Amino acid sequence: MEPARRLARVARLIRDFHDAVRDFTPPSDAHWQTLIPPEGSDIIAHNDLAPWNLVVADETRWAIIDWDAAGPGSLLWDVAYAIHGFIPLSAHPDWQRPDAAERLRVFADAYGLDESDRRRLVPLLGRRTRSMHDFLRDQTAQGVQPWARLWAEGHGDAWRNDAEYIEQREDQWVHALLAG
Repeated sequence: MEPARRLARVARLIRDFHDAVRDFTPPSDAHWQTLIPPEGSDIIAHNDLAPWNLVVADETRWAIIDWDAAGPGSLLWDVAYAIHGFIPLSAHPDWQRPDAAERLRVFADAYGLDESDRRRLVPLLGRRTRSMHDFLRDQTAQGVQPWARLWAEGHGDAWRNDAEYIEQREDQWVHALLAG
């Protein structure tokens, strides 16, 4: 399967998940492991939609795994995190994609984001990425593992650099999402 079709497939899988949980009301005594407070709570979000949590058996069998951080969250907050990893939107030279804007459009189209959601998504891309930096920083200050180890390995810097990369290109992301 070509890369654009795989990306569209991921976006549709995420949309199917979001549609499935849209009307779900959790029990009043539900407990959640909320690592990063979401911006909003319109769905039960996965909160860690990324390539490392997607299992592909073949072209027809794909599954999202690692549900330990699932909980009340925002559809667009979940999408913003997914976009960071699946496009990817990264400052790291090995991960930068010259076609990132095109891939962003493919993802948004396949997911079915309307114009209003696309406009609201762009500023979330940087904030959601920066929230990972802030989470690692705060957990490290408290000495919490494995987060302190990840911080020491440079993951905090990577998330901060990615957030800056994304924020500096907001006009590019808006154009990609709204052109045509």
